[in-house]
Amino acid sequence: MRDLAVHPETLSQELLDWYDRHARRMPWRVGPAERAAGVRPDPYRIWLSEVMLQQTTVAAVTEYFERFTRRWPRVTDLAAAQDADVMAEWAGLGYYARARNLLKCARVVAEDLDGTFPNTYAGLIALPGIGPYTAAAISAIAFDQPETVLDGNVERVMARLHDEHTPLPTAKPLLKDHAATLTPVTRPGDYAQAVMDLGATICTPKSPACGICPWRSPCTARANGTAAELPKKTPKKPKPTRYGYIYLARSAAGDWLLERRPDKGLLGGMLGWPGSDWNDAPAEAPPFDADWQELGAEVRHTFTHFHLILQVRLAVLPGDFTPRPSQEIVARHAFRPSDLPTVMRKAFDLARPELR
Repeated sequence: MRDLAVHPETLSQELLDWYDRHARRMPWRVGPAERAAGVRPDPYRIWLSEVMLQQTTVAAVTEYFERFTRRWPRVTDLAAAQDADVMAEWAGLGYYARARNLLKCARVVAEDLDGTFPNTYAGLIALPGIGPYTAAAISAIAFDQPETVLDGNVERVMARLHDEHTPLPTAKPLLKDHAATLTPVTRPGDYAQAVMDLGATICTPKSPACGICPWRSPCTARANGTAAELPKKTPKKPKPTRYGYIYLARSAAGDWLLERRPDKGLLGGMLGWPGSDWNDAPAEAPPFDADWQELGAEVRHTFTHFHLILQVRLAVLPGDFTPRPSQEIVARHAFRPSDLPTVMRKAFDLARPELR
C-alpha cells in the first residue's frame, strides 16, 4: 500500500484518469472531453444545480433543473421572475428557504453585478444563500479555482482513504485537510466532480465497490477491513413528533381556498392549505365556520428536525366567503397539486377520493 502523504499528485491524477472514462452525465455538467475542447461551464447552471442538490439527490434534482432552465435560461431571467412562480416550480424539492435565497442571490447578481457571477470564493460566499461548500464548488467547477469541495460523498471517501474513525461532525476539519492535500492546481473543477462521483458510484455508503475503485491500493480502510463502517457518525437524537390540523375547502364550482405561509419558517412563502400550529397539543383553527368533516386519515410527513402528523378536515367553501390577505381562491382550472409542497400534496392525495 502506498503512503498517502507521499503521492498526492499521483492519487489526484489517477482519479482524474478514472473520471475521464467514467464521468456521470448531468444536464449542468461540462464533461471532461468538452472541457478539453475548450467548453467552459456556465456559472449560472453550476450555481443553480449546487443549490438544488443541497440535501437532495441528483435523480431528484434533474427534472427540476431542466424545467427551471427552460423557463429561466439566464440568471437575469430568474431575477425577473415572480416569487410565487419560482416557489411553485420549487414545490416538492423541500428546504424551501433555498428557493427564497435563490431569488435573492439571482437579483443581487443581476442588479448589482451586471448578471455576472464572481469568479472567486470570497466573492461568491458574500452572495445570499451561498455558504462555504457552495462557494467552493462553484469556484472549482465553474471557474477552475483550486478550492477544496467537501460534501457527504467526499467526507466518506476521505474517511475511508485515511481510515479516519473520528465521528462526524467532529471529523469535518480533519477530512477537509485530507481533501485539501489532494486537491490539484491543474483541473481542480474536474477533480472536485471526480471525487464526488467516486463517492456516489463506487465508494457508496453501503457495500462499497472496492474492487473497481481507482484508489483501492492506497485506501487504508480497505486494507484494514473497516471501509463499510466509515465514516463514523455521532448518534442523532430521536426526532420529536408534532401534530396539527389541515383544512381543505372547495367551492361548488371546484375552486380551492389556499393560504400563503409567512416568508420565514418552514415552507416559507409557499401556497398550501390553511391549518393550525404544529406542536404537541394544537388547537383547531378552521379558516371559517362550517360543518367540517373528518377525513378519517392522517397525513404523515418528516421534516429535518421532527415528524408531523396532521388531521385532515373537509368543507364546502361558502359562496360569500371573503379571503384574508394571506389567502386566495384558486380557480379549478388554475389549480395544480404539483405546485404544493409535499406535505400539502399528501393531504390533497388523501382527500381526493372524497372530493369526486
